Amino acid sequence: MMAAHSAAGTGQRGSGFRLPRSGRIRKARDIRSLLRDGSRKKTPSLDVFFLSSTGPGNRWGMIVPKHGYSIVERNRVKRRLREIGRTRVLPRLREQGMALDVLVRARREAYRVGFRTLSDELQSVTEELCSDR
Repeated sequence: MMAAHSAAGTGQRGSGFRLPRSGRIRKARDIRSLLRDGSRKKTPSLDVFFLSSTGPGNRWGMIVPKHGYSIVERNRVKRRLREIGRTRVLPRLREQGMALDVLVRARREAYRVGFRTLSDELQSVTEELCSDR
């Protein structure tokens, strides 16, 4: 069963399902910079911050506050946002030749909506970004 989830049975996950390290916003100073200097677009469930990328490509980050929900619910929101960023937002920005750092902060409403709603909201923001430039 392990081989089904590993790359060639090595015990490591395949990179096809992960955002590469270079595509993730990981450092606290990068997050603070985005929150302080980045532009923000609000949706009913999310705050989306973006700033020109300091590196060669797009990067994705998330802030998912507890908002009084359980860790299971919080992880569900994180998984949904990560997947939407990996499969929809970052590829669309790449298509447009845009190099942006994108930070998504989940609002309380993000816990109450489904994958499709989160996806629609992020795709709407992405299309706005692509049409603005």
